[in-house]
Amino acid sequence: MPTEKLIPLDRWFADHDGSYQSPQHRVGLLSKLFPSLSFYLRYLCIVWSSAREAKRGTYDGKRWAETSHEVMHSLESVGIKVNISGAVHLTDLPSSCVFVANHMSMCETMVLPAMIQPLTKVTFVVKKSLMDYPIFKHILRSRNPIAVSRSNPREDFKTVIQEGKKLLADGISVIVFPQTTRAVEFDPEQFNSIGIKLAAKAGVPVVPVALKTNAWGNGRRLKDFGKISPEKTIHFEFGKPMAITGRGDEQQAAVIDFIQSRMNQWEGN
Repeated sequence: MPTEKLIPLDRWFADHDGSYQSPQHRVGLLSKLFPSLSFYLRYLCIVWSSAREAKRGTYDGKRWAETSHEVMHSLESVGIKVNISGAVHLTDLPSSCVFVANHMSMCETMVLPAMIQPLTKVTFVVKKSLMDYPIFKHILRSRNPIAVSRSNPREDFKTVIQEGKKLLADGISVIVFPQTTRAVEFDPEQFNSIGIKLAAKAGVPVVPVALKTNAWGNGRRLKDFGKISPEKTIHFEFGKPMAITGRGDEQQAAVIDFIQSRMNQWEGN
């Protein structure tokens, strides 16, 4: 587990106009030769320790942000560069909000809390099956996520709206991945409007999030444990909060355009 004292990302954002770039550091021999092995050893230590804290009831929002940052730092320790921009839009949010992002890998689920939780309380919409995932389940349950089946769209919609409205009214923002599955290529046709509808029903703004996280690959047998590729850069960018007007069609189009434009910009990086 990382022992290095990490500067919280909200402090980093405040000092760098809402952006972050991985600092230069030496990559150890094991990490150079076996980046996947090196990362997953560190990662599993973090997860195991976090799960133990969650079982004891001591894994709060602060610890979630800290351990999420440790996961991000573990990616950096094997040579992956992380670029974050647009976090300035998170520093003066008028209320809780709905973050709407594309979904590429396990990475965003693990590291987004490091960026968002210090600035606004947050949780996720997750697959219900993850709530019973060995070890991880203790961490997830402690974060009070919205759990959906992904097999009954009508029931899932009702769950997201009902539980999401309550969380947002309590000042807890919600991260939504509208794609039905993770994908390296962004397909607007697979990007539904559930995040926009939740924001409209709750009367809160939506914040678009574009991300490119295929440095943490999806595995063939174990999807969450794919190849780690240090030559690839991880990108996150937050857009401006948008109030929902009418049915939200304009905001849905704006979110899709934001994500698509950033994906085009990052292509090859």
